[in-house]
Amino acid sequence: MGEFTMPSLGADMDEGTLVEWLVGPGDLIRRGDPVAVIETAKSTIEVECFESGAMGRLLVEPGTTVPVGTPLALIEPAAEERGVPERARKAQGKPQAPPAPEHARPARTSEPAPARTPVPSGGRDRGHVEAGPLIRHLAEQSGVDLTALDGSGPAGRVTRADIERAAAATTAAQPSRIRATPLARRRAAELGVDLSAVTGTGKDSAIRAKDVSKAASGHAAAPPPPRRTTAAVRASHPPEDQASGMRQVIARLMTRANRDIPHYYLSTTVDMATAMDWLHDHNRRSPMSERLLPAALLLKAAALAAHEVPELNGFWTDDRFAAAQDVHLGVAVSLRGGGLVAPALHRADTLGLPELMTALKDLVSRARTGRLRGSEVSDATITVTNLGDQGVETVFGVIHPPQVALVGFGRVVDRPCAVDGLLGVRPVVTATLSADHRATDGAVGARYLTTLDRLLQNPEKL
Repeated sequence: MGEFTMPSLGADMDEGTLVEWLVGPGDLIRRGDPVAVIETAKSTIEVECFESGAMGRLLVEPGTTVPVGTPLALIEPAAEERGVPERARKAQGKPQAPPAPEHARPARTSEPAPARTPVPSGGRDRGHVEAGPLIRHLAEQSGVDLTALDGSGPAGRVTRADIERAAAATTAAQPSRIRATPLARRRAAELGVDLSAVTGTGKDSAIRAKDVSKAASGHAAAPPPPRRTTAAVRASHPPEDQASGMRQVIARLMTRANRDIPHYYLSTTVDMATAMDWLHDHNRRSPMSERLLPAALLLKAAALAAHEVPELNGFWTDDRFAAAQDVHLGVAVSLRGGGLVAPALHRADTLGLPELMTALKDLVSRARTGRLRGSEVSDATITVTNLGDQGVETVFGVIHPPQVALVGFGRVVDRPCAVDGLLGVRPVVTATLSADHRATDGAVGARYLTTLDRLLQNPEKL
């Protein structure tokens, strides 16, 4: 049996608040499925599970703030067959009754015996049902009462076939089950909202607490006053308090970074004439949904350069550098209420430009609406900050520990420059690198910026 614990969603996180469970006891979960919503000082994040199985007992109620590493729930094995061999061995070890005399056995008939079906049994104790977590979850989803079934498995264990037969027999009489999170069901009961009239926005159209709140706001009749829920408590906090909390977290992290990381800084001016010509030609030939921004070229070049110069792609931990296997490019995103987050574009060096542009739009949108995943805020191996849209020409950033480098881009501007002995006006961008001197020296940083420049001179290969 495993544990789902409060994850560390960044070097600046010491504790988190459980906002909402997205699953309930008995629900099947797979590795990577979002199971809870966690609120940190900087954002509200959907956290994934790192084990597959069935959700067991929930140890922490929504609204509770706990330190990183605190167990939040138990995860049970999902295989319905788990433990069956042991029971089978026990059954085999029991003394069997001697066979009845031949004359006492009923005569066989040519009519075959009917297939065993799950029907109520008056002779069996209904207080306990032999069924695994998978079967209990399937029964709950299908609206089947386990206590009303006779299992056809070993020792009377209820099997998937029993559930499917019982569900097929009652489909016409029972309405389909509404998918909703446990908190959504409680919120619906408090606000008097009919879940069947609510459109879910969660996974597989599951109804979440915010869907219920949205539906309740449209009701003409005022619902009875609800008890204070987590969302209500959080909403009652003034926005300036939330912004102040984020600034305190950023202040602690940046103070730590400046104190503990010996930064060195490099910059170069990149000629963007070829890249911008290619970009304009691509956008002219592409539909609106596939058009690119200069940021897509810069991010892809930064990711490919990190792949070619792996000494800057990784983490400084335990007084040594650990190179990352993949390039998860962190993208600094400013939030509307103040502050910033730097979620990751996973394996950015392998994404095509249109795919990267789509992923970037989605990531920024979810970052600003508090719908990031836990892996997106904790997996970045190198971060990029781009303040070109703010009119800034040069930016030197502070490294986000435990990373060892941060790349900065300014605005693409027209500047007079000499090319092949001729003076002209060309678009250029200033690229900067802030790097950790414990992990690399200036020569490595220079190689990174040179690689970045070379890649941007061949945009068709990005």
